[in-house]
Formats: sequence, structure tokens, C-alpha cells
Amino acid sequence: MTQHTIVLDTFQYAKDLQKAGFTEIQVETQVKYAKEQAKNLSEWIDDNLATKQDIKALGAEIKLSEERTGKSIAQMGYKTIAVLGGMIAASVTILGFLIKL
Repeated sequence: MTQHTIVLDTFQYAKDLQKAGFTEIQVETQVKYAKEQAKNLSEWIDDNLATKQDIKALGAEIKLSEERTGKSIAQMGYKTIAVLGGMIAASVTILGFLIKL
């Protein structure tokens, strides 16, 4: 899975806060909190959202599973035909013996 990174221009953010009249301690606290939230958001995205690559890989897995299932069904069909053919042949043979009696 791809790691996502939230880009946060902390320098510009700090400058904007200072221009707005925030004290240095307030600016540092805000920047620290913003970095932490960006990190948390990145982790949440990585844990909860599928990327195009994830979906593409899942599609390939589904296609492979469908192919395997189709082959299994075909094999079961051939086996069923063989068993039914054997049963019909056995029935005809038994009927032939019974008719002669």
C-alpha cells in the first residue's frame, strides 16, 4: 500500500499566525498541533482508504478467482457427465441381463 503524506508549510503557517497577532508560544503550539493532525490524517488515509493500485490489484484477484471457479465448474460438469454415462451404461447392461432371464 502507498504511504500518503500531508504536506503542511509550517513556515508559512507560522508567519501567517504571527501576522495575525499570535504570540510565539501560541504559534509554536498551533504549528505543533497542525503537524500532529497532518500525521494523524496521513495514517488514517493509509489505514482506511483504497488507492487506485489497491483497487486494480483487487480486480486482478477477482478475475483470477473467476477463472479458477469457471474451470472448477467445467471439471465438475465433465465428472457429472462421466458418472451419468457410467450409470446409464450400467443400467442398460443390467436391463439386458434381466430381459434375458
